[in-house]
Amino acid sequence: MANVEQRGPGSAFGARAPGTSGARIGAARVALWLIAAVLAVRQAAVVLRTPRAERLTDLETWIGPNGVLHVKGSLYDTDKFTGTPFAGLVLKPFASAAEQALGWAWTFGTLGLVAVLGLVAARALPQPVSRRTSLLAAPVAICLLMLSLPVRNTLHLGQTSIIPVLLVLLGCFAVRGERASGVLIGVAAALQPTVLLFAPLLWFTGRRKATAALGATFAATTAVAWAAMPHDSWMYWVHHLAGTGLGANPDANANQSLHGALLRFGLTGPLEVALFVTLSAAVVVLALRRAVRYARDGQLLLAVAITGCAAIVVSPTAWQHQLLWVLFAVVGRVGKRAGDRYAWPVCVVLAITLPAKMLVPNMAHAFVVRDNVLLLMALAAAVLIPFVSRTAPEFASPIPTDYARPAPARWSRVPLLPFWRRVLSRPNLVLELIMIRVFYAAYQQVRLAATGGTISGGRERAERHGEQIHSIESALGIDVEHWINHAVVKVSWLKEFFNFYYTSFHFVVPLTILAVLYVRRPVDYRWARSALGFATLLALVGFWLYPLAPPRLMPEMGFIDTVHGVQDFSQPDYGTLTKLTNQYAAMPSLHFGWSLWCGLTIAILAPKLWMKALGLLHPLLTVATIIATGNHWVLDAVGGAAVVGAGFGLVYVFSGPRSLAADTALKQRTGPPAEAERATR
Repeated sequence: MANVEQRGPGSAFGARAPGTSGARIGAARVALWLIAAVLAVRQAAVVLRTPRAERLTDLETWIGPNGVLHVKGSLYDTDKFTGTPFAGLVLKPFASAAEQALGWAWTFGTLGLVAVLGLVAARALPQPVSRRTSLLAAPVAICLLMLSLPVRNTLHLGQTSIIPVLLVLLGCFAVRGERASGVLIGVAAALQPTVLLFAPLLWFTGRRKATAALGATFAATTAVAWAAMPHDSWMYWVHHLAGTGLGANPDANANQSLHGALLRFGLTGPLEVALFVTLSAAVVVLALRRAVRYARDGQLLLAVAITGCAAIVVSPTAWQHQLLWVLFAVVGRVGKRAGDRYAWPVCVVLAITLPAKMLVPNMAHAFVVRDNVLLLMALAAAVLIPFVSRTAPEFASPIPTDYARPAPARWSRVPLLPFWRRVLSRPNLVLELIMIRVFYAAYQQVRLAATGGTISGGRERAERHGEQIHSIESALGIDVEHWINHAVVKVSWLKEFFNFYYTSFHFVVPLTILAVLYVRRPVDYRWARSALGFATLLALVGFWLYPLAPPRLMPEMGFIDTVHGVQDFSQPDYGTLTKLTNQYAAMPSLHFGWSLWCGLTIAILAPKLWMKALGLLHPLLTVATIIATGNHWVLDAVGGAAVVGAGFGLVYVFSGPRSLAADTALKQRTGPPAEAERATR
């Protein structure tokens, strides 16, 4: 079973490639190993600095002074222990260890297992891979493991879920001889019974001896546990149907199995059981057929990941610390175009490292996706995603990305990032949507964190900054906010118009422009999207460094909040976003900044004069709106214009001029006739 044929010319610690490229790779390896070390230290520090009553809670529940392994009765009299009897037998010797010493040893031992797991996975990558990949795979794998939710949850709870995964990978890729391989996987199955799904994978790929060794080892370990703990074994295997009835709250979002999802959908009783068994059988058949096919294709690590993902789906309970199999599905290659190859790995990494609320909007109709993100990823990897076969020419040589020819700039050092070239093809839609969602979620979190994580945090400082802005505007003679605000309040229809404009167009217009550009002008879409992203990042810096109370939150100045009405500033109510937004993120104004981005983008790209004029009308109406409603100072709009200008400027400096690059793209796609047509306009 040793997967010698899948190991590339360079091992995880292979030699450096010659020349300048080799020096860069060597520097990157050193940096990645340092990052991996820092992440390991950080994870250990987070666990060990957590109050004793809140860390390693599952481990404490098992082997602590009052843990279930000290109780003379059954392990399963409560819902605290859900492992197999063999797992309880293995853990019992640890029950006599000193609590403090065991906590340190368990944490650092788990980190060591994670490191070994990363090294084994790195050596098992499906071939062919570039020398750079073979040299950087190990530190990258360890970094991803350290960042993953299952590993972080395992470290926090003191769980053992990494051990079965490591035993399977060691059996498949490290040990020599089928019997040794089967023994390791059999021990893993004794700890986590769903690992038995690997038996058909071994059998149908010709590893019959490994399959027999797996079955014999599983039977032997289970028999030993039965002899030592007959009552517990009866309770687990017979009374609870191999642990199916164990564990509290199987309908909780933390249970990312198909059984948990069906319970969350409101199904119970015989109907739920029948549906779960039927769907699980279908998943097992489809997943194993795919796994066998990819294993015969030389992608054994992918086959192992598919089988592990199927085990997650069909397990009665699949808690967060048991979902590590999803991460290994990242090795699958999806898509024929080089530009599409990043979509699946990015989706997997984001799903396994970020909370679901950052990936899916907090809307009622999206809850079914948000509450089952990792289950959906496991299900997709197991039965849906069409991974590219090694026999396909696109496996090693995907269809290359088309780039526009570099356009000359006014300054010789532009672009500063020559590798950031203008791509002619349309970007992957799934990847774009996910990255936009994650970017916006991070934007919301940073805005909120700028005031200490609360809506009222930093109020005194923000009001002091508001007084500073008002003083500056008074000195400049542009303090018109109070007059405009009160004048608009007196005209009912005008107030309603500005309220509607403020609440309705902030997101709709930018998203509409991005959608149109994505469909009609993909080259310009990338340019405009990058400028908007840079502008938003710069705005976040402003929110963090200079929290500012808008006019409506300056109670002594007499402004009227036309949108939300009179507020109690100690307990404000701004609707559903009250606890999710930072009301002191006023400088710079992204309401105006995003509208200015919209206006400039339309003015630059729109083919008709009336379209350009209509586009420029939007920022004019927006600046009037934010002042009339008391949501921003005049200088906030100036700040918004500054970050938008800087966003476009950074794109120019990093990647070169837009207009000439777009013309070049048009020439390459349409040929001389289009060029001649433009010349006659």
